Amino acid sequence: MPLTQAVRLLTEHLVPVAPEAVPLAEGLGGTGAVDCHAPRAIPEFATALRDGWAVRGADVVGASPFAPILVVRRPPWIEAGARLPEDADTILPPEAIEGSSIVADVPMGEGVRTAGAEASPGTLLLATGQRVTALHRLALQAAGFASLALRRPRLTLIVAGAPEADTLSPLLAHWITAAGALVPSIVAANTPDAIADVLRTQDGDAVLTIGGTGFGHNDHASAGLALAGTVRAHGIALQPGDTAGFGEVGGRPVILLPGRPDAALGAFVALARPLIASLSGARAPAGSGAPLLGKIASTIGMSEIVFARRMPDGLLPLGGSDLALASLIHADAAILVGPESEGYPAGRVVPGLAL
Repeated sequence: MPLTQAVRLLTEHLVPVAPEAVPLAEGLGGTGAVDCHAPRAIPEFATALRDGWAVRGADVVGASPFAPILVVRRPPWIEAGARLPEDADTILPPEAIEGSSIVADVPMGEGVRTAGAEASPGTLLLATGQRVTALHRLALQAAGFASLALRRPRLTLIVAGAPEADTLSPLLAHWITAAGALVPSIVAANTPDAIADVLRTQDGDAVLTIGGTGFGHNDHASAGLALAGTVRAHGIALQPGDTAGFGEVGGRPVILLPGRPDAALGAFVALARPLIASLSGARAPAGSGAPLLGKIASTIGMSEIVFARRMPDGLLPLGGSDLALASLIHADAAILVGPESEGYPAGRVVPGLAL
């Protein structure tokens, strides 16, 4: 099945999961369900950007060691982040006062963060469909948010290959959480009946199986899905990841991921990421364009995931299908080559999806 058709069939009837109230400290990676605006100015009052002396800028104009300004009483000392006194608008550095004399001036307003300098009331801090980053959390905390309305789909992982050989489930769990979903459980099941039983009893929003997607005697992922529900595709025109498949059980989507690391990652990028984005209501990520530092050759009729490494001057293609782990560990981007393309020459600007 062509990849575009597979993604359409997999996601066309999905709706975002219900939002939940999540403490701000636990919201990293979740997808915003509502717009979050600053309820007030940030900061609400002028604060010091650095340690120093709080003064009125107009009172120290022209001060220097050769023309000191005598003061009866030293101006108040203020620490960085503290609220400015009402009559102050400038911070002098510590060395600007010697004894009872001001011996340096600075531009008026120097060292001060004015009220609303970070954000004015009503500023959009997190938009619906945006993933919560550490910087979002910083701004939302400054605005006084204690919790957020977030969408976080729950995906179960089923290890459908030999459980003693499982090395992929921790990696898949990391990829899933990095994509904005949760992994409440990882279950091992390596017979058709066992896989079917697990699929029937899951109450999450989707299921990913790992391994057992080939056509050998010990590959049971597709057979287990067929016993429990419906197989909509087994075999995708995708490299790496051509033995992947998908279907549903009781209306819950199920993706069958291959057990080879490069194929699992390729199928995850091509199928599972769009699934998670649909369930979380996330905005489609825009790959950042960069010139290729080497050519890419692809086969007409197959979509291909080419793993790449971001370099200072562009994207270095590492390879796609059968990429060795020693090379795969250097990948931090993926390039999707469509089935109509024979590849790209070196120097072509292409979008690279972050891994």
